[in-house]
Amino acid sequence: MSSRIKFILDDIESEAGQGETIWTVAKRSGIEIPHLCWRDAPGYVADGNCRACMVEVEGERQLTPACKRGPEPGMVVKTQSARAKRARKTVFELIAADQPPRELAHDNNSLFWSWAERIGISKDKYPRAGTAPIKADHSHPAMSVRLDACIHCKLCAQACNDVQMNDIIGMSYRGARTKVTFDLDDPMGLSACVACGECVAVCPTGALMPANCVDRESGVGTYGVDRAVASLCPYCGVGCQIAYHIRDGKIAHVEGRNGPANENRLCVKGRFGFDYISHSERLTSPLVRREDAPRNMAVDPADPSSHFREATWEEALELAATGFAEVKHDAGGQALAGFGSAKCSNEEAYLFQKLIRSGFGTNNVDHCTRLCHASSVAALIEGIGSGAVTAPFTECKNAGAIIVIGANPAENHPVAATFFKQAARRGAKLIVMDPRNQALARHATHKVRFKPGSDVALINAIMHAIVEEGLTDKAYIEAHTEGYGELRHHLEDYSPEAMAVKCGVDAETIREVARAFGRARNGMIFWGMGISQHSHGTDNARCLISLALITGNVGRPGTGLHPLRGQNNVQGASDAGLIPMFLPDYTPVDDDRKRGHIEELWSCKISPAPGLTVVEIINAARQGAIRGMYIMGENPAMSDPDVIHAREGLARLDHLVVQDIFLTETAMFADIILPATAWPEKTGTATNTNRQIQLGRKAVEPPGQARADWWITLEIAKRLGLNWQYDHPRDIFAEMKQAMNSLDNITWDRLERENAVTYPCPSPEHPGEAVVFGGGFPTRSGKARLVTASLQAPSEEPDAEFPFVLTTGRQLEHWHTGAMSRRSDVLDRLEPGPVANINPKSLARLGLEAGARIVVKTRRGQVELTARADDAMQENMIFISFAYVEAAANILTNPKLDPDGKIPEFKFSAASVEPAE
Repeated sequence: MSSRIKFILDDIESEAGQGETIWTVAKRSGIEIPHLCWRDAPGYVADGNCRACMVEVEGERQLTPACKRGPEPGMVVKTQSARAKRARKTVFELIAADQPPRELAHDNNSLFWSWAERIGISKDKYPRAGTAPIKADHSHPAMSVRLDACIHCKLCAQACNDVQMNDIIGMSYRGARTKVTFDLDDPMGLSACVACGECVAVCPTGALMPANCVDRESGVGTYGVDRAVASLCPYCGVGCQIAYHIRDGKIAHVEGRNGPANENRLCVKGRFGFDYISHSERLTSPLVRREDAPRNMAVDPADPSSHFREATWEEALELAATGFAEVKHDAGGQALAGFGSAKCSNEEAYLFQKLIRSGFGTNNVDHCTRLCHASSVAALIEGIGSGAVTAPFTECKNAGAIIVIGANPAENHPVAATFFKQAARRGAKLIVMDPRNQALARHATHKVRFKPGSDVALINAIMHAIVEEGLTDKAYIEAHTEGYGELRHHLEDYSPEAMAVKCGVDAETIREVARAFGRARNGMIFWGMGISQHSHGTDNARCLISLALITGNVGRPGTGLHPLRGQNNVQGASDAGLIPMFLPDYTPVDDDRKRGHIEELWSCKISPAPGLTVVEIINAARQGAIRGMYIMGENPAMSDPDVIHAREGLARLDHLVVQDIFLTETAMFADIILPATAWPEKTGTATNTNRQIQLGRKAVEPPGQARADWWITLEIAKRLGLNWQYDHPRDIFAEMKQAMNSLDNITWDRLERENAVTYPCPSPEHPGEAVVFGGGFPTRSGKARLVTASLQAPSEEPDAEFPFVLTTGRQLEHWHTGAMSRRSDVLDRLEPGPVANINPKSLARLGLEAGARIVVKTRRGQVELTARADDAMQENMIFISFAYVEAAANILTNPKLDPDGKIPEFKFSAASVEPAE
């Protein structure tokens, strides 16, 4: 029996599908019906309170709202009848009487005024209300609140509470006093608003606007622009599709697009964090170190003339290439190394590692994955034969249980967090496990705060309970895994009762979590750098992989393993070969047969010896073994652990070339600085945490003489004698397809048409396989390997001298080392300086108050910053963001490496706290 409903729409027989309304069928049929309180986008539900979309149904006395009314068999609907059009016009005329006149409108091109113009409202029909003026709210750096234009459509409340699920906006009071409020009627800037801007995006009148789009004094504003460019957000690994709106050659504002990872949503950085590209400190011409300038950080990024002089591109490129050639001639290719960037495109990452391998003759090439998810990749490749996620985070819509451990997505992946929150509201069991409390825990069914560094004890105890209570998927284990007998024997020593003291979680809570996940039909596991950034990070990931496998939670909808990727293209950069032990597509450099394919493609020999990793390269530079480096878009002078030693290593290099958009802390040590383009100024692909390859498009021109990273790398390659010919990123992508089977059936032309394709992709028409490994794994046996992990203490533990545990990470408002976000006016105003988050009880015990200046010390060094009281922190625990050079957290962090992933122990350092003098 057909589920299609046949009815008559404006004299034409039409069909409606399940859940469709008159409005959606009309839109599909090319019929426009005005609307204000309804947003045709994922997550929004029609309210029908504005009555702007009224239509006439034959035989019914009253008009009906098209946005809420569903068609019925045989129904006859007239959208353009005189009665319907008159009613809609009256609605707009009444609303106009309460609006500022169009010439004074906060958004003179708003949805309301656009429809009013099309309907034919040319002058006021009704007298304007004589109510007292409503004061504007300028308390928020990013958004302007002018409720004199508010029509109570409630879209902002839906955006905040149902789509982004932040629960800040509500409708308060009654009658004529009814108004939109933030929290308890606070000014927006003093509320708990996280500045995602979704409310601004949906407001139909301009009552809520980006602050930079409306004049503060007059209140007159506009969204009017010259053009819009579809592209991608350059911040985190979620991979939000965005539209740059360009006015006079500059980015006026940014809106979300309906991409597969964000469904129009954005966070504060993605919506308001783009003014960094026009910052006065942008590099606009090549720079060469003056002969009399010492290698240090005493350089003013706004005026580097104390240490550098301007040069032509020809001179700078020649000096860069000559320096590399001299080091190679004197000490061999192994004395050279390169750091690429996950903030660049796939094409730029591929070209960079190709240059290091074919031009320098070494595999000493790495990037920031070594500092975030190298241990996760090592465990995944070992266990399931692939380093990528097995399912996108959007699959949590099909999950019955979701574990989020060692991750803070509400701050680090805010758009992904909305999907977790919505899944919990739908009824999924959301299990949040972390030493810190966090915003996502408010939505959780199970909140587990364990001792820092005790991940293996906790996860093994959960698996013990699952095995003991018969919650494993025996058929799946038999068909798809190997090593279960050894794992089961290993887990016998990890009962919840035995591990409770070690992980700080009572045994019954551990068993409740085990039952919640083990009994769920479908379960997903998400983790972040709280899992990976340990000296035992690979073991942490091994445990999570085993937990998913013994419960059969890989390869089906609503199941999967997902390390939430940090930077926008860390997945793609890794895929492209920006790793010292792997060529593109994770081909081991010591695999003679597979390496031969790349050698044939590149017409050169490639060293079979795995290269050094990020921290190993810096250590080798301090020891004099690495003498020359090419750094593209990375900032190890801020991002490496124990950065005092990292800076010493950079200072001892014979030749350092840095390619970036700002004079970063690393660039201060360079011999040659090459000005690159920011993400909105270039075209290229990026691969997000969901394995979705997406196309970013150039929106604005770069400043001065800045050039695209791929062009700079190409020019250096030419001067090193490499006969490369690429005229556009699409040419590089075409070569990548020959090197990478993961790009099968994905072409540049297809990405231009479709914007995003997931890999692996089985055919030219297929959107790509979101959930993988349902039929087996890309291992030699076709089965996943269950690997045991034993307890290991952190490399240093608190003692009398250093009684605190220091952990580091990102903030919502800032990104990585702050090179971009701290040059964004809005983001820097929201979080202008470094703070140390500490439990109030710990502060009180030290005789300190919130706002006090303190010194945090570890065995590596000390920083001075401001104390912030934070109930989310356990006692004797400190959190510091690593975005602030004036209190660089990585001065304090432990460079001890995980033996498998070679990742430093950023998440655990013994520390002390004392008042600043």
